[in-house]
Amino acid sequence: MQWTDDGLVLGVRRHGETGSVLELMTAAHGRHLGLVHGGRSRRMQPVLQPGNLVRAVWRARLDDSLGSFAVEPLETAAARLMGSRLALYGLGHAAGLMRLLPERDPHPALYAAARVLIEHLHDPALAPALMVRFELAMLAELGFGLDLATCAATGTNAYLAYVSPKSGRAVSAAAGEPWRDRLLALPDFLVPRDDRRGLNVPSAGDIRQGFTLTGYFLDQHIWRPRDVPEPEERARFVALGTAETR
Repeated sequence: MQWTDDGLVLGVRRHGETGSVLELMTAAHGRHLGLVHGGRSRRMQPVLQPGNLVRAVWRARLDDSLGSFAVEPLETAAARLMGSRLALYGLGHAAGLMRLLPERDPHPALYAAARVLIEHLHDPALAPALMVRFELAMLAELGFGLDLATCAATGTNAYLAYVSPKSGRAVSAAAGEPWRDRLLALPDFLVPRDDRRGLNVPSAGDIRQGFTLTGYFLDQHIWRPRDVPEPEERARFVALGTAETR
């Protein structure tokens, strides 16, 4: 068995004296693990850093075995990300979310979203909003997607302002006003629009609302059923990403 694919490095762990087990999020083969012979060498250690993009050739005698990777670097992001606490927390959180995916289950749209997120994680003006969108994409890939296109009560797409915590559907400002204390806020940057040119970068308050929204559904469907708290990396990323001085 053999295939070649591009992949983002999610993590690596030691294997024996000189080898490493590499975990990739690949474009066509999903989250995939494989043994890298000599992965702890001076030449390979800089390549196998989380956040880097590599081209991987996976080989195995049987399709369901661990197999081995031969990798070469395509884009080195680790050096850029190391200088930013926001980026490091974001990378750790994003990798943790992708580990929720079944191994070897392709998710090409999520892979593309992860590429964009990692490319901008060091930018405090872009990274927080991209992370909110990435969390929404993760919920959708795991089967818990939100419907933010039209109002659950009226069926229109005008003046969407809330999200129902029960259904995960958007609600317009007028329809939701009587129950506003029971609904989650829908920040403007998440309202679907055909043309967003001219809109400002989301404020810290908008970003905070976005993380409250995604955090609620991540807790309902992911963390609470597994009896685990919100990941520490996420909490720290959110704190940095919603600071008024970001």
